Amino acid sequence: MAIINYANKEVQFKIVYYGPALCGKTTNLAYIHSQITESNKGELVSLATAADRTLFFDFLPLNAIVIRNFKTKFQLYTVPGQVIYNATRQLVLRSVDGIVFVADSQWDKMEENIESFRNLEENLARQGHSLDTIPYVIQHNKRDMPSIAPVHYIDFLLNDRAVRVPSVEACATTGEGVFETLNTVSRLLLVKFAREAEAAAIKSRSAAAASPMAGIAAGVRDHQSLR
Repeated sequence: MAIINYANKEVQFKIVYYGPALCGKTTNLAYIHSQITESNKGELVSLATAADRTLFFDFLPLNAIVIRNFKTKFQLYTVPGQVIYNATRQLVLRSVDGIVFVADSQWDKMEENIESFRNLEENLARQGHSLDTIPYVIQHNKRDMPSIAPVHYIDFLLNDRAVRVPSVEACATTGEGVFETLNTVSRLLLVKFAREAEAAAIKSRSAAAASPMAGIAAGVRDHQSLR
């Protein structure tokens, strides 16, 4: 759930990168962090374990004026890829606003993709949430590898819903599709936030034009690229 600080005129959103081990979650965040100017990024923090060679989680706040007079802060997290750290996955998912599911495009990783996606749904359900209510994007990563499944097949496995969510082809090691993925999920969660803010303003029956919530909702149209 987005955190609104009216005193500082700041709205904070949490985006979690989810997916199987070594699918490219960490590489996504590392690339994003390397491309953001020093004045607009916080420290990239990682926790490593002896058993998992990937990053335990990353923390990255991105600051940009994108909603009228409110500054938006995006916190980016990854979850550990190995199943033994499922309790940590659940912890990282708390208060999530948007999700990027990073799928490994290699043929021999399809089963791991499916297992991780089901695990995501299960962990959200344990917290009373579902992918039907949380904005998310599927990233088809590692499109540069020699033996990869077609995008339509991966979508058949992971995106077979009445209303399909956006999917982006990517190669996180080169940065291809990385910011497109981030901008896509950010737009989705900002639109959702605007609708909820507008509904709350109407329900309160207060002076909508002077309401800070209404001001935030109206300002979503000014949303720019996060890069």
